[in-house]
Amino acid sequence: MAGAKKEAHDKVLARKEQARAAATAAAEKVNHDIRSAKDTATRNWSTVRAKISADINTLKADVAHKKHDLDAKLAENHASRLESEASFAIDYAIASVEQAEWAVLDAVAARVEAQQAKAS
Repeated sequence: MAGAKKEAHDKVLARKEQARAAATAAAEKVNHDIRSAKDTATRNWSTVRAKISADINTLKADVAHKKHDLDAKLAENHASRLESEASFAIDYAIASVEQAEWAVLDAVAARVEAQQAKAS
């Protein structure tokens, strides 16, 4: 009977050692999985941060481009307005010269009529 007890005890110890080894292996696998998940999360977070950074840079470039386009459009509108004002000033100057010519011719005609009236 002592032999059977010893054999049963040895089997229990062997199963205990197997259970300990299995528990240790499971714990090591969990630790490995946690480290792997952490590494994956770190890589994924780095990827997300790079994507966000790239998206922000794209938005900044788009804003800068639209600002440039708006500045160019404003400059174009300003130039057109100044051209219109210059055209009006030229037309006004031409009209003033024509009025001056008419005034000169009116004065000349009045002088001729005055001399004719004086001569008669």
